Amino acid sequence: MDGSRKTYVAVVVIQAIYTGMFLLSKVAFDVGMNPFVFVFYRQAAAAVFLAPIAKFLEWKTAPPISFLICFKIFMLSLCGVTLSLNIYGVALKYTSATLAAATTNSLPVTTFILAVLLRMETANIRTGVGIAKVMGIVFCAGGALTIAFFKGPTVKLLLHHHLFSYHGQVQNTAASSHWIKGVFLLLLANAFWATWLVMQNRVLKSYPSKLLCTTLQCFMSTIQSFVFAIALARDPSEWRLGWNVRLLSVAYCGIVVTGVTFYLQAWVVEKKGPVYMAMTTPLALIFTIASSAVLFGEILSLGSILGGILLVGGLYSVLWGKSKEQKMAASNTGDIEKAENESKEQSTMEKQSSTPNARIY
Repeated sequence: MDGSRKTYVAVVVIQAIYTGMFLLSKVAFDVGMNPFVFVFYRQAAAAVFLAPIAKFLEWKTAPPISFLICFKIFMLSLCGVTLSLNIYGVALKYTSATLAAATTNSLPVTTFILAVLLRMETANIRTGVGIAKVMGIVFCAGGALTIAFFKGPTVKLLLHHHLFSYHGQVQNTAASSHWIKGVFLLLLANAFWATWLVMQNRVLKSYPSKLLCTTLQCFMSTIQSFVFAIALARDPSEWRLGWNVRLLSVAYCGIVVTGVTFYLQAWVVEKKGPVYMAMTTPLALIFTIASSAVLFGEILSLGSILGGILLVGGLYSVLWGKSKEQKMAASNTGDIEKAENESKEQSTMEKQSSTPNARIY
């Protein structure tokens, strides 16, 4: 399997894992688990899981960590992990699951804007490639808004009996006084996550040990999350974990999501860039819609289907634009190298032809 196919498989696996995270964490929050305690436990589980692996695989070959690198990783953990996850968990309390999943797809828009501002991406609308990338962003935003605010008629699946009897809390979000606050918090969480995607690429260039970098982020975010949790969750009963969905969600999100997916995501960001990783987030929403319908018996609406189509269209529009852009860059590089080689050959021939004439005179 070549490198390009590996990245495609990696992003599909990442979004499938995120689908499990969304379902399990939503169930855990609905049964009363505190989101700040949840983030602390999942980051602690991830740090404990990754520490021995990182020590065995990369400790001897990893470059030394300077104070500046340590500070960058600390800020990366604070923005992309601690603040993003804690704000997102609180926002789920204020809004519906549909809006939470839909607004996650504002991540490509935010990431693309940040990457353009930092000159990591270009958006030249005078070219077909630039138009495709911009239209992809528009399609993704339109798809997210369609799923969030347009329901339409419902579509019944052929499967009449769902696997689990859990039903999430039904909220009249349109009339809720916390609606605007919840939307703001969701967008703020995505902004922090987009910042992590963009800055992760720069940190990895100065410190290329991906596994050790991920482990350090988990360790630092554990300390940061503990400070948040101990300050905002004073009831000891909120810290208890039993043999229930709380423990399952913490173990899954800590080991599989934070421990495995963050490493895969860092690898994809390094290979393809932050916008490529961000543009695959619509897949998680599509997987979540399908999984919720099968597992919990949620009924799909026409808005969900139309929004999913727009999201997939936007995804492949941007991927097509980036693919063409990379091919053009590779072609230009090849032309430059070819021109340089021809120039060297011509210079050598001129020297050889001028040498006999010099001897005659």
